[in-house]
Amino acid sequence: MTVEQVKPETAGTPAPVLLEPPLAGGGVPLLGHGWPLLRDPLAFMSRLRDHGDVVRLKLGPKTVYAVTTPALTGALALSPDYHIAGPLWESLEGLLGKKGVATANGPQHRRQRRTIQPAFRLDAIPAYGPIMEEEAHALTERWKPGETVDCTTESFRVAVRIAARCLLRGDYMDERAERLCTALATVFRGMYRRMVVPLGPLYRLPLPANREFNRALADLHLLVDEIVAERRASGQKPDDLLTALLQAKDENGDPIDEQEIHDQVVAILTPGSETVASTIMWLLQALAEHPEHADKVRDEVESVTGGRPVAFEDVRKLRHTNNVVVEAMRLRPAVWILTRRAVTDTELGGYRIPAGADIVYSPYAIQRDAKSYDRNLEFDPDRWLPERVKDIPKYAMSPFSVGNRKCPSDHFSMAQLTLITAALATRYRFEQVSGSDDTTRVGITLRPQNLLLRPVAR
Repeated sequence: MTVEQVKPETAGTPAPVLLEPPLAGGGVPLLGHGWPLLRDPLAFMSRLRDHGDVVRLKLGPKTVYAVTTPALTGALALSPDYHIAGPLWESLEGLLGKKGVATANGPQHRRQRRTIQPAFRLDAIPAYGPIMEEEAHALTERWKPGETVDCTTESFRVAVRIAARCLLRGDYMDERAERLCTALATVFRGMYRRMVVPLGPLYRLPLPANREFNRALADLHLLVDEIVAERRASGQKPDDLLTALLQAKDENGDPIDEQEIHDQVVAILTPGSETVASTIMWLLQALAEHPEHADKVRDEVESVTGGRPVAFEDVRKLRHTNNVVVEAMRLRPAVWILTRRAVTDTELGGYRIPAGADIVYSPYAIQRDAKSYDRNLEFDPDRWLPERVKDIPKYAMSPFSVGNRKCPSDHFSMAQLTLITAALATRYRFEQVSGSDDTTRVGITLRPQNLLLRPVAR
């Protein structure tokens, strides 16, 4: 079957001939396309559309299919012929496990979505507003005019604290945020290596990089065990996501097992914190690089608030601020590469995709494609105005994915990102300082290498 709804073939009509996708150039012996993916992955993925809508890659001995157009990535995400699997998810298994909502498929995934979805309903988000406000304004108070801000540490701190305090109802101190920040940087860098160069047993050798990776991964899991153990010991049952998990039932009506609880908390706390923190870093970089848009954000906030501190209730009125967030996510998506696996023989764009094949696509490449965006590399928040957004192809911008794999926390994430951007731009202008490096650091997610900013009071 195809990834689209198609009419049954009429009698006597021959089945269409499916083609084999072309092989991308640039491969090297043994490593195949793993070498260019390690060397300059963003440029490599961005060039693939020049070779076709679907192309073949070689990652070591494996053949992987890359999808390069918005329409086909949308079809891929919406089709039941493809499951969450492939090199990306295999590399993430050590972090996310096999029982969390991020990696589960089929009935287990649907049950898990039902368990966590109430925490992210639109009518549930306002209850998190006071915490988001408190953390956003605490960030602006912690920073001092003229002092250098380590944006990596600060972005992780606020992202982790908002996630923990809103969804796990815990008062988690900065020390844990620091641990998570340090560990995630190491883990996600190592997982990217394992995805593009699948050397299997070599990653189990006691080499320094492998030992560092294993220590960081162990600390992440220990952190999650501490959170769950503290809740159980407290005897408290606040109306939050962790309580929902501790009370959840499986398909047989029995309590879900400890491993699933652990994996679900990991899926809530770590990937979400990583992606939100990375986006905050890129927003800070954008405010520094484009002061004219930072000024427009400040002016918009003041026109809405009348000079009082920005509040959660203002978020929906901050149109330009929201567009700045969306444009930063377009140009610098935290999640820049995704994979799926075909569960049956199927086709995509007229090409044959065999059962068991892995498919990869890059939101980074899709969202920067000159065929979809006018002045595609320009930072232009106004492209999201109603009169202009209609010109952007469907699925050319899907930062939270689509279909049953759409991120359940999309509204939660957008609310905190808009509020943080508004609070920071209202209080400060930003300048990069000596030693700052805003070039892109590529791992499982994208973030600036080492963004150092000086806040200047307005």
